[in-house]
Amino acid sequence: MESSAMLNQPATDVILHAFDWCYADIADNAALIQELGYKSVLVSPAMKSLRSDKNKPQQKPTQWWQRYQPQDYRVIDNQLGDTQDFAAMVDTLRQHGLRTYVDVVFNHMANESSIRSDLTYPNQSDRNDYQQDPEYYESIRLFGDLSQPLFDENDFVEAFGIKNWRDKWEVQNGRITGGPTDPGLPTLLDNENVVEQQRSYLKALKAMGVKGFRIDAAKHMTLAHLRKVWTDDICEQMHIFGEIITDGGATEEEYELFLEPYLKHTRLGAYDFPLFNTIFKAFDKKGSFKSLINPYCFGQALSNTRAITFAVTHDIPNNDVFLEYMMDEDAEKLATAFILGRDGGVPLIYSELDTSGIKDRDGQPRWLNDWKAPYMRGMIQFHNCTHGETMRVVEANDDLLVFVRGDKGIVVINKSKRSKTANLTWCGSVTDTLSGKVFESDEKTLTLKVEANSCLMLLATPEDESA
Repeated sequence: MESSAMLNQPATDVILHAFDWCYADIADNAALIQELGYKSVLVSPAMKSLRSDKNKPQQKPTQWWQRYQPQDYRVIDNQLGDTQDFAAMVDTLRQHGLRTYVDVVFNHMANESSIRSDLTYPNQSDRNDYQQDPEYYESIRLFGDLSQPLFDENDFVEAFGIKNWRDKWEVQNGRITGGPTDPGLPTLLDNENVVEQQRSYLKALKAMGVKGFRIDAAKHMTLAHLRKVWTDDICEQMHIFGEIITDGGATEEEYELFLEPYLKHTRLGAYDFPLFNTIFKAFDKKGSFKSLINPYCFGQALSNTRAITFAVTHDIPNNDVFLEYMMDEDAEKLATAFILGRDGGVPLIYSELDTSGIKDRDGQPRWLNDWKAPYMRGMIQFHNCTHGETMRVVEANDDLLVFVRGDKGIVVINKSKRSKTANLTWCGSVTDTLSGKVFESDEKTLTLKVEANSCLMLLATPEDESA
C-alpha cells in the first residue's frame, strides 16, 4: 500500500544518495531503505549516456563519470538501466513511502570529439540504433520525436576551455575540460530549443512520479538559464537543489561570485558547502568545535530551509582535485552525527558500490555499507524523532560539543583521544540510539561519559515508560 502521508511531508527528511547504483538494485533495497528511516533516494543521471554493449556481457561497464555526459534526454538508456527499469524503481520507492530525486545534467553534453567532429546529439550511430529497433526505443521514450536530433551545432556556446575559475563569465560559458589537450564537454547555449527540451525532460520525469532534482554543475549555468528552465509549474511540490561548489562561506570569492547570487535570485536549495568547510575544519585534530555554535550567524552556513547538508559528496572521493577534503573514517562518522543531530538543512548520506576504489580500515569499499550500518540507523532515528525541535548548544570547546534538541534529545560529540564527561540540567532518563545504553539523571543533573573519538545521540524516555 502506498504511504502517501510520508510522501506529502516537507522535503526536510534524510536523503540516501545511491550514487551509481543500478535502478533495479535501488528497487530491491526499497524496503530496507524505508526501514532505516530514509525518506528520499537521490539517483544518478537518468538520461541516455554511454554504456557497454548489452550483447557483449564480457565488456567492462562504463565509468561513473559517463553518467554525467548526456547523449540524449528523450530516452533513459545507460549503464544503470533504461526507462522501464527507472519507472519500476520510482513505483517501488513510492509504494514504500519514499521519494525519488534525480541528478540532472543540463550544462553540457557528452565529449565525443574522439569519434566525430560535429555537434549533433544524439550522434549518427545512436540515431541509427533508434531506426533499427524502433519498437524498443519507442518503449523507453520519455518525450519528443526520436527521428530528429535533440541538439545541433546551433545549440552550443563557442568552444573554449575554462582557464580562470574565478571569472564568472568564463565559468558559465567555457567548457569543463581535463586539461589543455582535452576539447572538453560541449556547453549548451541558453536558447529556445535547449530550454524547451530541458523543460520537457523535467516534466516527463515529474509525470512519472519524481519528487526532486539535483542540478549538477549549477555554478556553470547562468541564472537566466536556470530561471527559464525551473519555472513555478516545474518547481511546484518538488524539492530542487543545486550543486555550487565553493571553498567557504560569506567573504570567500567563490561564494560571492556563484552561490550568493544563486541564493538571492532563485528560491532553490543548494549544497551547503559553507557549512561543510566549517565542519571539515572543526573536525580536524587542530580545529575547534566552537565554530559550530552558530555558523549561520557568521555566514558560514546556509539558511535551514535552503541547505543540503553532508559530510561527504560523490565528488570528494571520485575527483582528485577534491581528495584533500576527505575526512578520516572516525571524523566523518562524527561529522555525520553532527549533520543528523543538528537542527536545519536536509541531510544527504552518501553511498557508493566502489566507484572511488577507496577502502576502509577493514579493506572493504569505504562507502559500501555505511548507509545501512547499525550506527546510521540510530543516527537517522535521532534525526527523525527530534526534527523541528529547537537546538541549543550547552557546551562547545576544542574537542567536545554538547547540544540539546528541545526536551527530546541530546547530542554529545567527543573528537579527543581521551574520554570526556558532560553534565547538564535534565530530568528523566535518556537512551543512546547508537548503543542502546540508558543514562539516568540524578534529580535534575544528567552526567554523560563519552568515550574517546565517539558520540552519543540520546533520546528522552517517554514519561509513561520511565514511570
